[in-house]
Amino acid sequence: MQCIFVNDKPIYLTTKVEKETDFKNFLLKDVDLDLVLHTLSKKSINSVRLIGHSDDKLLKSFKKKLPNVVAGGGKVFNDKGEILFIYRNDKWDLPKGKTEKRETIEETAIREVAEETGVSKLKIIKPLPITYHIFKRNGKSKLKITYWFEMHSSFKGNLFPQLNEGITKVEWLDQEAASEALKKSYANIKLLF
Repeated sequence: MQCIFVNDKPIYLTTKVEKETDFKNFLLKDVDLDLVLHTLSKKSINSVRLIGHSDDKLLKSFKKKLPNVVAGGGKVFNDKGEILFIYRNDKWDLPKGKTEKRETIEETAIREVAEETGVSKLKIIKPLPITYHIFKRNGKSKLKITYWFEMHSSFKGNLFPQLNEGITKVEWLDQEAASEALKKSYANIKLLF
């Protein structure tokens, strides 16, 4: 079952029809996404399920329904095992951003982490799960597809939040502080921990 977040509420892509309780079912094939987003905004609804016929075609079908924005980001560890976090819009987040022309997704992830935090000496260790979320820009809904990578850096210099991107803080957080920060983060970021 694939999951796409709208704020902190999930849209599940599935082939199984279940009896509705605190969620609503819609057929993926001809769903009105504005109706789905409106339904998710109701307090009594915790999630939406979009029902399709074939597991391997669910995500592909959904991606065709919205403009896609591809991004790369990092869950960066330092030599002490601390994790690099950014603070933006009153939420803790991990650094990420959109791809640029002729850039691999790995290059995007490293560039964006460096730009948003001031951290250099970044090395990709392994890929992490891809996350999906819907956001609105200029009144239009878009699907952000973020490719995440576990990274390491031995960087010991000053951290610089990218203020023009709305980032107000950058911090290395130990496991305990990271667990606390995740309480004030996004659902799709929590999937990476």
